[in-house]
Amino acid sequence: MMSLLGVGVTSLLRSEGRPPFHLRLPPPAGASSKWDIREKVWDHLESTGLAEFPRPVHRRIPNFKGSLQACSSIQELDVFSRAREVKVDPDKPLEGVRLAALQARKTLLVPTPRLRTGLFNRIVPPSGATKEILRICATSQGVKDYSVPVGLDGRAQVDLVVVGSVAVSEKGWRIGKGEGYADMEYAMMVSMGAVQEDTPVVTIVHDCQVVDIEEELLDDHDLTVDFILTPTRIIKTNCKRPKPQGIIWHKVSYEMLGKIPILKTLRYREKQMGKDVTLRDEHPHLANTTRAAALNKEMAENTQPQAATGSAQMGQHHVESDPLSPRLEGSGTITTVYVGNIPPSLRVSELKCALREFHVTPFRLNWQGAQHRAFLDYKDQVTAERAVSSLKGLSLGGNTLRVELAKSQRNKGQGEINSQK
Repeated sequence: MMSLLGVGVTSLLRSEGRPPFHLRLPPPAGASSKWDIREKVWDHLESTGLAEFPRPVHRRIPNFKGSLQACSSIQELDVFSRAREVKVDPDKPLEGVRLAALQARKTLLVPTPRLRTGLFNRIVPPSGATKEILRICATSQGVKDYSVPVGLDGRAQVDLVVVGSVAVSEKGWRIGKGEGYADMEYAMMVSMGAVQEDTPVVTIVHDCQVVDIEEELLDDHDLTVDFILTPTRIIKTNCKRPKPQGIIWHKVSYEMLGKIPILKTLRYREKQMGKDVTLRDEHPHLANTTRAAALNKEMAENTQPQAATGSAQMGQHHVESDPLSPRLEGSGTITTVYVGNIPPSLRVSELKCALREFHVTPFRLNWQGAQHRAFLDYKDQVTAERAVSSLKGLSLGGNTLRVELAKSQRNKGQGEINSQK
């Protein structure tokens, strides 16, 4: 049998002995990149009529004819039979696996789209759901209508991971659509303790997506797979290449933190554990420790005296600020950031620590713990908006904070604030 790239491969046929799918294409000229392989797969699926809705399949985890047949074979795997909690990506070709998990009464976790609002949603079918309702629950619309979010403190323990792929080799080396979300999802699950080293990973693809992939194309953040399911085959890869051991922070950018807010919380937690969470953007400045020291000194000065913490926990308003310089006193309006949904157990010192970590030091902090909120005053709107962007999605004490510009901005020197000093 020939793979998509024209290289011979062997296959493990299913027990019922269906013949393997035959495909022959000319080998590529010269060494292929990941994008070369993706484009060949996408082009082939479209040109041969194997592509299914949504189309075109380019830039997607492609859906294909026979995807439900490939998905159904997951029930033949012992790792599926033993699993109680299954994480399945939301891609269309994996719909059959989501349905199989629901029908088997397993806990089904689906990542939130592009990880914008968290990591997982748990699909909860209505009581007494019929087969038709379960089918709806397995669709993208069903994931929206019948799911509840699972926070970082939800103690998920995933027994089986199912991901989509654009291409995969029989050695278990996988290529996604190029955005890195599946790799990041797995790394985040490692970080939060939701998967173990031996948690199996399965992918669902068409036979033509099983190709030879040069190991040189793989990076240490790339997720590998243990089983490949196609419309005609079950392939056990026996992959020896290690899976990601967690989030590789020096490959994460500030831009990625902005796109995936839950990363901020994970980074904050790992920082508290003493791990190196230096971002890619920060590496060119590692030698410049003066700036980091200055930021820490600034925050320490801004958040004294510590003795006021106790009274804040008793529900009293607590305002901290630097002495205002003459320049500040006479300049326009401050911009205030509202921080809400603060859990009752959170101490003001923990919020300060987070502000310091994200380099969003306010010149004045108004802590209102009894009302589960705080107000952060900044010298200008640009700095305040950067604080909102940096803190959005941050989870402290089990609560995701609500962070936004305050609805009514207060003037510098206004009596409301000064009277509380």
